[in-house]
Amino acid sequence: MLDYRAPADLLKDRVILITGAGRGIGAQAAKTFAAHGACVLLLGKTEENLNQVYDQIEAAGHLLPVVIPFNLETAAPHQYDELAAMVESHFGRLDGLLHNAAIVGPRTPLQQLSGEHFMRVMQVNVSAAFMLTHALLPLLLLSKDASVLFTSSSVGRKGRAYWGAYGVSKFACEGLMQTLADELDGISNVRSNSLNPGATRTAMRAHAYPAENPENLPTPEDIMPAYLYLMGPDSQGINGQAFNAQQP
Repeated sequence: MLDYRAPADLLKDRVILITGAGRGIGAQAAKTFAAHGACVLLLGKTEENLNQVYDQIEAAGHLLPVVIPFNLETAAPHQYDELAAMVESHFGRLDGLLHNAAIVGPRTPLQQLSGEHFMRVMQVNVSAAFMLTHALLPLLLLSKDASVLFTSSSVGRKGRAYWGAYGVSKFACEGLMQTLADELDGISNVRSNSLNPGATRTAMRAHAYPAENPENLPTPEDIMPAYLYLMGPDSQGINGQAFNAQQP
């Protein structure tokens, strides 16, 4: 997918919500989608980071984004409904949803993993993704061509020791993606797929692999062709599939 060349207006007039949009892959996706014509909704828990992304998109002369401070770890059900109502009142529909936000949690044997840590990772990585999808699905169904993209991981496709809650959460995201895709297949314009970004130069990767030289890894910008392809119209009809942004 890294050789995909997106037209400049690939996402023209599309409304796309991105979680974890304040830094790393989420921030880069927001800037890339905006550069291809989308109005991006920047959702994250740290407003200062979201504002920095907003400023960068504004400075580049693209459509002004919308900053949505939202804590996926603590949000109550009614807050998801309020978010959906806000999107509906301002835009009337939603054309794309990128589930990017995630936390790693402790990398430890399951025997030593506390229930509290397990539930926290599952809340942010899985439960929040379900709640957000559930609240926004009616708006996605109003789009002529909508894409829901779940962020996966190699440890969410084959279990690996010491990845505990994070690995389990990514397996769950794959299941959520497949279930949604099958339910919507043939009866709507909404497609659902997953994308494993692979080893990428981000703060999360540095936290998980502190001894690794980040200069040897691709940047978030390097893997954006995959995100553009799956969020844009060229991937119409592709549904329920698990993709890798980089060659295995």
